[in-house]
Amino acid sequence: MGIKNVSRKNVVTASPDTPVKEIAKLMRDRNVGSVIIVEENRPVGIVTDRDITIRVLGNDQPAEIPVKNIMTENPVTLKEDEGIFEALERIKDFGVRRFPVVDNKGNLTGIVTVDDFVYLLGKEMSDIASIIEKEAPNL
Repeated sequence: MGIKNVSRKNVVTASPDTPVKEIAKLMRDRNVGSVIIVEENRPVGIVTDRDITIRVLGNDQPAEIPVKNIMTENPVTLKEDEGIFEALERIKDFGVRRFPVVDNKGNLTGIVTVDDFVYLLGKEMSDIASIIEKEAPNL
């Protein structure tokens, strides 16, 4: 199973010139904690609800500033054909929770989060527990 199989395809995106206020509305309306900033369908940044709180509200910045002023540039991306364990090995040192997924040309195709990996691991553990339970005499 690869990243393509676990990534969410419905990614909330915006352009670098979008005002932060509009980004916050997108997050509210789409019930997400991050927005991928794209140019020509390629991820050039990411902004999270935490970024807005700390970099805008915490620094008394106007909500009308463009998101490019506060986004994290060049986000860590995962390739859609990358294996899950390969991806986990690669991302463990980055300290981030959200990863845009790209195709071989660098075009955005999805997003995967650490929570997605935790969910997948939990599901796999549950499946293994079911097998053990069926095979064990008195569990």
